[in-house]
Amino acid sequence: MNASVQQQVIISGVGGQGVLFVTRLLAEAAINKGLPVFTSETHGMAQRGGTVLSHFKVGEFSSPLIRPLQADILVLLKAENLKQHGPFLRADGWAVSNGARELNGDPHIAVETLDADILAHEIENPKAVNLIVLGFALATSEKIAADNKKLFCSVADIKHVLQKRFGKNEKMLKASLKALEAGYRV
Repeated sequence: MNASVQQQVIISGVGGQGVLFVTRLLAEAAINKGLPVFTSETHGMAQRGGTVLSHFKVGEFSSPLIRPLQADILVLLKAENLKQHGPFLRADGWAVSNGARELNGDPHIAVETLDADILAHEIENPKAVNLIVLGFALATSEKIAADNKKLFCSVADIKHVLQKRFGKNEKMLKASLKALEAGYRV
């Protein structure tokens, strides 16, 4: 992908799930590629487990907020947020979600699911759901045929960002890479 990338991503979860961390990783990956980035977050009652919504845009945009039916990709760290944030997804967009089963929501939205909570416990890192779902989103992106629908970055790009962030903290880096790989390899 080049500087003509135009992509809008909604990342949704609840307080404590790491929505903002995933947004920062994606933003750093875009910056590393020389791409312009806009982010905007809505925290709400995040400290009490309330909804956290992140608007993430990469490319030439004039506003950070994503309007309904304009998001190319929807990343749900909590499956229950599909009903609330599904309307942001455009008709030809795609979504991934943390969930134990297929989601019953809008029949027009195709959502790929994985049980990131179980995977997080299997790798003995229950706080890693966000990285597992991000890894799953990157793997799902690679399966999509049309370039204009693929996520602008790769798993290698995110690994590079993690290495820059946690390079001196080997334990944190190892745990983060393991979580990202767990979601990517599903």
